[in-house]
Amino acid sequence: MINIQLKDFAMLTQLTINNFAIVRQLDIELAKGMSVITGETGAGKSIILGALRLILGERADIKSIQNTENKSIIEVECLVSPKWKPFFDEKDIDFDENTIIRREILPSGKSRAFVNDMPVTLDILKELSTKLIDIHSQFETSNLFSEEYQFKLIDGLSENKTLIVEYQKKFLDYKNLRKNLSSLEEKLRELNKDSDYKEFLLNELEEVNLDTSNIEEVQSQLELQENAEYIYENLSQVFQRVEQEELGMLDSFIYIKNKLAKVTDLSSHFLDLQERMESVFLDFKDVINELENRSESLEIDVKPEIINNLRDKVNKMNALYAKHNVNSVAELIVIREKLSHEQNSFSGIEFEIENIKAEIENKIAEMTILAQKLSANRKKSALKFSEKIEGLLKRLGLEKAKIEIQLSDKEDFVLFGKEGIDILFQANTGFPMKPIQTAISGGERSRVMLAVKKIIAENLELPTLILDEIDTGVSGKVADEIGKLMKEMATDMQLIVITHLAQVASKGNNNYKVLKQDVDGRTKSTIIPLSKEEKLLEIAQLLSGEKITEAALEQARELIG
Repeated sequence: MINIQLKDFAMLTQLTINNFAIVRQLDIELAKGMSVITGETGAGKSIILGALRLILGERADIKSIQNTENKSIIEVECLVSPKWKPFFDEKDIDFDENTIIRREILPSGKSRAFVNDMPVTLDILKELSTKLIDIHSQFETSNLFSEEYQFKLIDGLSENKTLIVEYQKKFLDYKNLRKNLSSLEEKLRELNKDSDYKEFLLNELEEVNLDTSNIEEVQSQLELQENAEYIYENLSQVFQRVEQEELGMLDSFIYIKNKLAKVTDLSSHFLDLQERMESVFLDFKDVINELENRSESLEIDVKPEIINNLRDKVNKMNALYAKHNVNSVAELIVIREKLSHEQNSFSGIEFEIENIKAEIENKIAEMTILAQKLSANRKKSALKFSEKIEGLLKRLGLEKAKIEIQLSDKEDFVLFGKEGIDILFQANTGFPMKPIQTAISGGERSRVMLAVKKIIAENLELPTLILDEIDTGVSGKVADEIGKLMKEMATDMQLIVITHLAQVASKGNNNYKVLKQDVDGRTKSTIIPLSKEEKLLEIAQLLSGEKITEAALEQARELIG
């Protein structure tokens, strides 16, 4: 057995409840070992549990506020090991070995949570508090029925504590690789659907040499060539009219310019107009000269193949505009680059897929080795676990009970290796072994879970364990054994037990009693620590009822020892 010092894990040191249900104000100091809480039915024991469940992050209810004008406050102080500091750092919470967790329910119904006076979300509260407190009630055995809990149980008792951490890291890497592979393969399938068509479009755009194409210039050339003869005729008429003697435009311009010059000599009032005329005359001569130059270069006898070539270029470009719903060469270039990138990506994705497949194969090889080691260790521990828990169940009155760990191979890897797990249970001889979730009865549940918790406490770190009347339905020797078992557990952990059984209450290192009183016309619940004498009287009362007999006192002394 591995003994764990109490200082290695958390312990509740104080519980404070204000304005919650029928509790006006309650303060209780808690100590190590086994603390027992007793009290009459309806005194308020369930209220304490309800308050602690709020600390565990359960939903708050405004109906639980006693005085709706004030907020309700539940607060626990915990002794926390320094090894927990990384968790606090990760959540950006100030670390203190005396950590205080507080839950407030406002009159509006809203609730707030705080750790060391820093506001936290309910998710963080749950994550932290479940490391601190484990509440187990009479019918709360669902954890035992889950595969995850069963694996954690058997791994905690074997040599798998560090091995499972290594395996799960590789398993998560493996899952991410499989996810990435699936995503890339889906992307590749999408690309494959129209890959040929996109390649055709890309070739079509590359053929027209978009980087050197000037559709406007080609269009202009085509118009020029198609109308060359008509253009030449019209230009000839222009030159004729310009150069015609006496009536020609050039002579007329010169005549007007000279006349305006004489007028300007007589009066500067016309100077600006004369200057404008000089400018117009120069522009006119320049235009005529340029027309003559272009006319001289104009080919009248245009070859049909030239026109057809130009027309083909224009038609191709207009067709591309229409196909891609664009209006410019620049837009076509953008589309071409996109198609080119997609085609290159196609090859890149194929390469990436092959690399990921290789990584997956390597990860499978690594996980296979680890999974085999996990399985071998589990098989070694399974028999020891069965023997240990069956011995405990005999102490708890289940003399014929049998428990077996069944491991089965799986086709693929899962979070806990490459196998499944079932805890099989048999309450009485002659009946088949069945999965515990279907074979266990209500009267057996709590005792089986108590035995499981006992084994865990011997080998693993447990949070403060709160047992709520899990001893219901037993008495006599079995009840006494339950009490002894709880006391043994409390040597390695903090155990808080709510019970009606004298045999269990007598084993407490610290005893408390919940009382319900009428104060100022209102019902009030409180809790008080019991002295040795008060503990004796309380146990005697549990044995004999309201009237304590001498026989009950004597029996109480025997139980306390």
